[in-house]
Amino acid sequence: MFDRLSSLIIALTMVAIAAILSALAGGQALTITLLALAGCAAAAIVYASSPAATNAGADTHAPPSSSVPSLLRHPGFARWADEEAAPMIGTTDNIVTLANKAAIRLLGPHIIGADIRTAIRHPAAAEWLADAGAAGARQEVSLADFPRPGHRWTMRAAMLSGSDRIIILSDRSAIDAADRMRSDFVANASHELRTPLAAILGYVETLQDAESDAGGDTRRRFLSIIEREARRMQQLVLDLLSISRIEADRFRRPAAPVELSAIVSASVAQLRGGGDPRAQEIVLKLPEAPLSIMGDEAQLGQLVHNIITNAMKYGRAGTPIIVALEREAGRVELSVTDEGDGIERRHLPRLTERFYRVDEARSRSVGGTGLGLAIVKHISERHKGELDIASEVGRGTRVSVSFPAAGERA
Repeated sequence: MFDRLSSLIIALTMVAIAAILSALAGGQALTITLLALAGCAAAAIVYASSPAATNAGADTHAPPSSSVPSLLRHPGFARWADEEAAPMIGTTDNIVTLANKAAIRLLGPHIIGADIRTAIRHPAAAEWLADAGAAGARQEVSLADFPRPGHRWTMRAAMLSGSDRIIILSDRSAIDAADRMRSDFVANASHELRTPLAAILGYVETLQDAESDAGGDTRRRFLSIIEREARRMQQLVLDLLSISRIEADRFRRPAAPVELSAIVSASVAQLRGGGDPRAQEIVLKLPEAPLSIMGDEAQLGQLVHNIITNAMKYGRAGTPIIVALEREAGRVELSVTDEGDGIERRHLPRLTERFYRVDEARSRSVGGTGLGLAIVKHISERHKGELDIASEVGRGTRVSVSFPAAGERA
């Protein structure tokens, strides 16, 4: 499409050409005049009908004067929002006009049509929503103890056309719990290492004291304590390394079948050969038929060793420790039962936590690191096992782990 100036030039050129052709054809003056008038009329018509010239710098993509439709009212957007796992809320003039399924589960169906500041009942949320559109406002706000004590969510908003906006809520409770667990682990590990290290340094300084009158018996006793504490530190470091390796492999399922009966027999034989009199009280009950599972032989040996040594430490001397292996409903179950003081019910859910002890003084006296059952839990999870701990105060404890049998679908 030509602009007005171009159209005018073209029309005048055509008139000039017409006049010249008429003159060459020997036309009369009247004919030339008529042709000129017709050309001028054509030029005027072309000029009038041509679109106006575009101003320099004008926006050729300007939106139409009609208002932009709201994204929140588009049915496709509502369907997409319902598929999102995070709670999403759409508001117009601070009134909730859209809430996906996750938001309804979190806040309830009554939030539709309510003011967003009352739908999300939190002081930090109300303050942030009031300033969300202001310059320099925070992009995200933390909601502590929302919707229940001990939980934490974050909230952020995206501005749309007009007064529409989308508010997205994210649950940070699990991340905070993991951070606390990591901090607690570092603190507990540092404490567990610091205690024997302080004892070692104290006895070494005593032995190094030139004025010390410690005789041979005293020196031997001090060296025995130093050795015991050093071995305790060594065992703690080994357990920490074991947990690290197990966690690194937790997403790689074992792919080779192993004979669990042979692993249990080897572990019991090793303990009996270690010189601990409690190991001689182990009663082994194994089936005649072999029992195979998909597993890591070294890790399963560590699992069996940890469960049995726990029973040896906390069961009463002179009582049997029953180690049984049996197959039932496509699974292979290992169980270890002792006759000891038992554990109160309130402690059972926390026994697999790292460094958790029911009786800290007794655990330290028998040489426990507080990581044995945590290692058992991690190995069990990697092998798709189900760990169960049952105990009765005054009667004893039974620890069992059930694994899918080789060839069975878990």
